[in-house]
Amino acid sequence: MARHFSETEVIATLEGLDPARLHAFVAAHVVSPVVTPQGHAFSEADLARLQLLCDLSEVYDLPDDSLAMVMSLIDQLNTARGDMRALIQAVATEPDEVRGRIQKTVRRLRVVTLSRDD
Repeated sequence: MARHFSETEVIATLEGLDPARLHAFVAAHVVSPVVTPQGHAFSEADLARLQLLCDLSEVYDLPDDSLAMVMSLIDQLNTARGDMRALIQAVATEPDEVRGRIQKTVRRLRVVTLSRDD
């Protein structure tokens, strides 16, 4: 079972995070803790996300709505990377002939896409 951290533990663990900032991140829906009878509970992934949020807000001085947009883009990129990994694994299971056709098609499409960008 995954470990969860209380608000107090999260604030003590993450540099640059105070109760007001944590509550602002939760209110902005850029982190979604589990709600328990004891309060919010944060996963290890939430901690990593909160650290990134603290770093982004300190380095770039981004407001909460901009942080939400940046995190949404990061989430989309991570989803696309996962999809790409799965696609690569699926293609790897195909026969050589099929993989060869896919490679040729990808190269052709990349050339078409690059020529459109010019």
